[in-house]
Amino acid sequence: MALNDTLARVDADLAAGRIPVARQRLRGLVSSYPHEPAPRRRLAEVYRLYGDPAEAGRWKYLEEDRSPEETAAFEERYANAVRRMRAMAWRGTESDAPTPFAAGQLAAVREAASETLGRPVTWDGLAEVKGDARESGRLADALAGGGCLVLTVVFVGIWVYGLVALFD
Repeated sequence: MALNDTLARVDADLAAGRIPVARQRLRGLVSSYPHEPAPRRRLAEVYRLYGDPAEAGRWKYLEEDRSPEETAAFEERYANAVRRMRAMAWRGTESDAPTPFAAGQLAAVREAASETLGRPVTWDGLAEVKGDARESGRLADALAGGGCLVLTVVFVGIWVYGLVALFD
């Protein structure tokens, strides 16, 4: 379905109060037309209806007239540059951006993500990146903590079993 036809359906969905349907259509448009600003702007409007400033900020992040509060909420929710890069759902390069401001935003996020990962990353190469620095650190911490817990239970069990055997 063409971009303008789907945007017209979004208008009809919103007029009929079908906000979740409109949101889903817009998410599909962003995926199909990542360089088009209209679906992103409309998706931000829908998330405002939900009262979700972080998601509204996410979809207006490439716009010069974005809300500072929504931008801050987005940056807080997606604090890691790799997560923010993924959340933006961009494909291609910064030169595909509709405005110089958007190109600057995209470049800044990509450069920060490259710094976080310790190597260059591209928008199209992001799919190859497994996790991000913060996520993999959390996983390693969780695995280490779980391993320590298992070892502690095993050693306490052996110690208790030894005491029971000693007094029998």
